[in-house]
Order: sequence, then C-alpha cells, then structure tokens
Amino acid sequence: MKLGAFSVSLSVKDIAASQAFYEKLGFHVFGGDASQNWLIMKNEEHTIGLFQGMFEKNILTFNPGWDQNANPLESFTDVRDIQRTLKAQGLTIENEADETTTGPASFVVLDPDGNLILIDQHI
Repeated sequence: MKLGAFSVSLSVKDIAASQAFYEKLGFHVFGGDASQNWLIMKNEEHTIGLFQGMFEKNILTFNPGWDQNANPLESFTDVRDIQRTLKAQGLTIENEADETTTGPASFVVLDPDGNLILIDQHI
C-alpha cells in the first residue's frame, strides 16, 4: 500500500510565531496562506503543516497520489483502497471516505495511543 507524501500537521497557537520559529530551523514556506491561518513548510524533503485554530491535536498526514513536493504520482494507491484494506485488517475508521466516489477524499484512523492519522488524497 502506497501512502504517498508524509508530513506532520501541527496545531499551533500563533501561526506567525510558529512560522518564525521553524524558519530558524531552516524551513521555508512551500504553500498555504498565513491570512487563513495555515502554512505548509519544507526543509529539504521534510514537510510540516502549521494550522492555527483548525484542530486540537497534531496529526500525522499522508497524501496518496503526491510525492514530497506535491507533484502528482503516475501510480498510487487510492485513498478508498487504503481505507478498505485497513477496515479488512480490523482498524476502526473515523470520518470515512465515501467509497462510491473517485478523486479527492480523506479518512482518519487513530493509532493505539490516540494519535490522529489523516489519509488525505487531493487528486
């Protein structure tokens, strides 16, 4: 199963302060819109998302269909196929993707410690 690009989505209190902090660590803005309280930042192949007021906990995020630079992949495992596989393995799916659709969709699973894992396909 190909999960696609990986990033950590951080729930931040002050997007400007967080941006300045991560820039000191060598990250640069790759996408997003600070005026909408979200930024995607990169340091080489490492990607983080900064999200102010959008969710309570940090989230591990996978993007099927994208490489680490948000370029579409020629071949990837569709989010609905990943969801079906995980359900067949006995995992509980939160916010299920509609399996009757195609294209962009997402779902969430929780690891044994309650950490959120977002599988978020944009293509």
